[in-house]
Amino acid sequence: MRTRLLPLLIVLMAGVLLALGFPLAGSLAAREQQRVVVDRIDDTARFAALAQFVTAGPMGAVGAEGDERLDTLRAELKRYHDLYGIRAGVFYRDRDAPPMAEAPRGWRLQDTGESAQAFDEALAGRRSHDPPQVWPWQQGRLTVASPVVRDGDVVAVIVTDSPTGQMRSRILHGWLVIGGGECAAMLLAVGAAFRLTGWVLRPVRVLDTATHDIATGRMQSRVAAASGPPELRRLARSFNEMADNVEQVLEQQRAFVADASHQLRNPLSALLLRIELLALELPDGHEEIASVRAEGKRLASVLDDLLDLALAEHSAADLRLTDIAELATDRVDAWLPVAERKEVGLAYTGPAAVTGWADPVALSSALDAVVDNALKFTPEGAHVEVSARTEGDTVAIVVADGGPGLTEDELARVGDRFWRSSRHQNVSGSGLGLSITRALLAAGGATIGYAPNEPCGLRVTMTVPRTGQGETMTTVRT
Repeated sequence: MRTRLLPLLIVLMAGVLLALGFPLAGSLAAREQQRVVVDRIDDTARFAALAQFVTAGPMGAVGAEGDERLDTLRAELKRYHDLYGIRAGVFYRDRDAPPMAEAPRGWRLQDTGESAQAFDEALAGRRSHDPPQVWPWQQGRLTVASPVVRDGDVVAVIVTDSPTGQMRSRILHGWLVIGGGECAAMLLAVGAAFRLTGWVLRPVRVLDTATHDIATGRMQSRVAAASGPPELRRLARSFNEMADNVEQVLEQQRAFVADASHQLRNPLSALLLRIELLALELPDGHEEIASVRAEGKRLASVLDDLLDLALAEHSAADLRLTDIAELATDRVDAWLPVAERKEVGLAYTGPAAVTGWADPVALSSALDAVVDNALKFTPEGAHVEVSARTEGDTVAIVVADGGPGLTEDELARVGDRFWRSSRHQNVSGSGLGLSITRALLAAGGATIGYAPNEPCGLRVTMTVPRTGQGETMTTVRT
């Protein structure tokens, strides 16, 4: 979730910064140009004040006083050009006539473009409009014109044509400062996004961990509702309440199954005793009494299995570093008399020593249930093989029998409580053995899986972790 939420927050914050940065950059460029335009307007106003006292027209002669003023105007324009590199000139209404004064000498206005538009506006008695914005990547010039007014009439126009290199450099420098600020703000925003997502998602991660723990049987897992948004804290409290209720219901269910199994044993034992007494008064070989006796024993076996299942689901695992190979060998030796009696081959194959993290008692009981199940369905002359091997971070104990096996649909249901294949209803059992095995293994973090065995039979794989946590690690020799 963090990988999806972080890019969304970063994109949104980047969009906000860009939405603020572009107008700010445009405003800075407009401000720099406006400052230059105001300076040029002030300069043209000063030159216009000097030019309005030059009385001669483009073809007329000037007197001594007019000549002196004209010389002063030309000297000011020349000094202005030399100092600032800005072209300036005073042009008569007739654009084709020689100018009153210009700097540098010989500079003339173009017939088109910004200078011509500014000249025409000044002839109309207006100062030139704001020129188009000059951006740092453009090589344009800035033209400003002001009218020279005498006795209410426009007699000439003062025009300045400025290079824009310094202005563009200042704009670019300002943009770099804005860009640096945007980058710094973006870094702060990314850091804030990481903190925000961590603050928001931390309760979600804790909730996910607790949910996984409960799903795998660790019912005591709870969520600390002390951090995160108020909504997630309320969710954590609701989750804890739900987990408490679920644990209570499961505990009541387990207690009921255990109590019911235990309480039913006494009347069932009494019933079986009365059946035996009744059988003494009937002829030997009576079919009905034999059938009742068999059903009674089957019911007692089911009650025993229910009690074992309730205890397996309730008890906590005592995990230790266990020699899995030696444990498997020991259980194979214990079941050899049963296998010999049924004329079924039973043997262990695999390494002599391989360790895993397991509850040795629970694993032994689970292995007993699987081997017992394999021996039940393996015909005479066939073989049951028990093996152990390491698979990365786990140890696998495999029990492969030579029985009829299961179909794909049956493999999907094997291990369910009280489920038995319709093809095996004549085989004794309650349908709880593999359910008990799964409960015993789950308590220690182990798993059990089922697959067809080639060429026939069922392959049961029990997997236990090779590493675990504990204050002490003791190798158990069974």
